[in-house]
Amino acid sequence: MARPAVRRAAAARATPAGKTTAVRSPRAARAPVAAAAPPGDVEQRIYDSVFEGVMGHRLPPGTKLPEQALCALFEASRSTVRKVLQRLAHDHIVELRPNKGAIVASPTPEETRQIFEARRAVEAAIVRLAARHATREDVADLRRQLAREHEAVHRFDQPAWSRLASTFHLRLAQLARNPILERYLVELVSRCSLIVALYEAPGNASCEHDEHGALVDCIARGDAEGAVRLMGDHLTTLERHVELRQHTASPSLGRMLGLA
Repeated sequence: MARPAVRRAAAARATPAGKTTAVRSPRAARAPVAAAAPPGDVEQRIYDSVFEGVMGHRLPPGTKLPEQALCALFEASRSTVRKVLQRLAHDHIVELRPNKGAIVASPTPEETRQIFEARRAVEAAIVRLAARHATREDVADLRRQLAREHEAVHRFDQPAWSRLASTFHLRLAQLARNPILERYLVELVSRCSLIVALYEAPGNASCEHDEHGALVDCIARGDAEGAVRLMGDHLTTLERHVELRQHTASPSLGRMLGLA
């Protein structure tokens, strides 16, 4: 019966003077400890899931984003979730309501007009620069993007088509070689996705595939003015597709975030 006491004494002597340590049982020592994901990774994952849910029209405007549900879905702390929601609010993706929590933002008809007006101005500058800077490889990449759009259209995959249509415009912004214009467009495209989810008539395509093809043709031949004209017409058509009435859906938050 003395041996356990001897082992405990030996463990105590092995510690630096003046300090005490708890001796774990062999079972506790063998228990695996799950490595927690770095807070920054979890934060970005939550942000990307909400952002992509909005861009893919899985999260319609007005969808509630309860902190407790997000904590459970992402195994994140409440402070991390709150930080992400603040970022999303700063980017106009969500609205934070005092004592009521966060919801996906719901643009008003006046905001809709202003956003399309701003988008026409920004994308006119973008396509002019893209026509100047795009290389042959850039144009080939755009055509591969168009092929993916074409495939999504013909398999009637509306969420994939909407996501690819938004990606096309953001890719043009990258080709402009102007990070400031690109950052402005990221915000405008995300807000337009909210508008389309809120107001567009069911069955309409958020962008016309053929119009994207004509834009690529202009950029390939360096026709900046033709690209500006086509982009203006393209965005005007998109604005006309929206109807100032709301369409509702209520699947689970996990499903809308692509987690269930």
